[in-house]
Amino acid sequence: MEWVLQRSYFKTGTLGALFVNGKFNCFTIELSWRENRRNVSCIPEGRYEVKPRISNKFGNHLILVDVPQRSLILLHPANDALGELQGCIAPVSELSGIARGLHSRRALERLLVIHRDAVERQEAVYLTVTYNAHEYLRTLSKTHPAVFPHPAGGGD
Repeated sequence: MEWVLQRSYFKTGTLGALFVNGKFNCFTIELSWRENRRNVSCIPEGRYEVKPRISNKFGNHLILVDVPQRSLILLHPANDALGELQGCIAPVSELSGIARGLHSRRALERLLVIHRDAVERQEAVYLTVTYNAHEYLRTLSKTHPAVFPHPAGGGD
């Protein structure tokens, strides 16, 4: 089973949209990119296997396997990346700001059900983390009008 996380990077955090088999499932919040430094950066883009995990702190949640130079990268509930994450990913039902969201436990529960169903079918689950190309091009067009000129008489 394929999950895709399309990210948009900001100075104060990272926002994402998580798709399961091509269909939108939830949003995500993360810390900003800080060169993959432990506890202060989101993880690098790439493809990671997703496995179930249980802990006293988060209960049932998910873990990403073989993240370069990192360990214990979890998908766990959090509504404020800066206050509650140390390099992990939090699914959220709604975005409420940069690196902030609402109803994280509800979003995680949906992912846990999807993951459990895949495991019961003996399917591995993989998460591909990538940048949001649409957001990148939109930002690039605003900063480089010679490369992406606006239509005549058009604007934003």
